[in-house]
Amino acid sequence: MKAAVLGSGQVAKVLSKGLKDHGYDVVLGTREPSKVKDWQTQTGIKAVTPEEAAKHGELVVLAVKGSAAEKAIQQAGTGNLRGKTVIDVTNPIADEPPVNGVIKFFTGPNESLMERLQQLAPEVHFVKAFSCVGNAFMVHPKFPGGTPTMFICGNDDAAKKAVNDLLVRFGWEVADMGKAEAARAIEPLCILWCIPGFLHNSWTHAFKLLKTA
Repeated sequence: MKAAVLGSGQVAKVLSKGLKDHGYDVVLGTREPSKVKDWQTQTGIKAVTPEEAAKHGELVVLAVKGSAAEKAIQQAGTGNLRGKTVIDVTNPIADEPPVNGVIKFFTGPNESLMERLQQLAPEVHFVKAFSCVGNAFMVHPKFPGGTPTMFICGNDDAAKKAVNDLLVRFGWEVADMGKAEAARAIEPLCILWCIPGFLHNSWTHAFKLLKTA
């Protein structure tokens, strides 16, 4: 299967490498492919423009800074993404320092960044995932307490099934929280995840949903 990752930061690199290791024909979509030239050589993953990446990928991962997410979708071309599953890894983190360990969002409590993206590109099948954990644990997370939970949501059931299957291959337990509106609850988990990091320099944790039998 062909996959594309939009972005060139550490999250994009980790997920593109994870996809490649699981047999995907993956490319990295970035506005400046020359900036990741050494990384391309090391991994064998080709960097192309966002538009080329969107055309290439049957599965697309959006792994850019939250404030650049809408622009990244426009650069990739909504027509190139029409009908495709796009894993939305972004969080609406504001360009302000954390206060007592708490980062700020540029969205309100009754909206989410993924809903904005879905509104921008209604024919794209966005699925929120990978947004509530650090990049070091996105692929094959290992914790003494067991398999962590990845919370997902999205409007298209087939797209969520595809993302669910990928997450399981990546070593996750999956909890489907429903439609796009659930991103209003999932995205703020990033705030909670970051607090121990900013307060105690502790970044080695993940969430687990516990259920009764």
